[in-house]
Amino acid sequence: MATVALHLWSGLRRLTGGAEVVEVNAETVGEALDALCAAHPGLAPLIQGGVSVVIDGDMTASRHHPVTPENEIFLM
Repeated sequence: MATVALHLWSGLRRLTGGAEVVEVNAETVGEALDALCAAHPGLAPLIQGGVSVVIDGDMTASRHHPVTPENEIFLM
């Protein structure tokens, strides 16, 4: 699995100790979100409630969408 960087909206940062970017190992959006919740369990209710995922400027709703280290990934 590749290491991808997730850029977090300010409302999510309070649950990651203020981290603006969190790196996780993932090949899909779903794996990235699951890894983020595993690393920061306090985020799980917000992630499960639904967050917007934007990859390289395009919003995706698919947990199966592939991600790579080259992607710019934002959670809002």
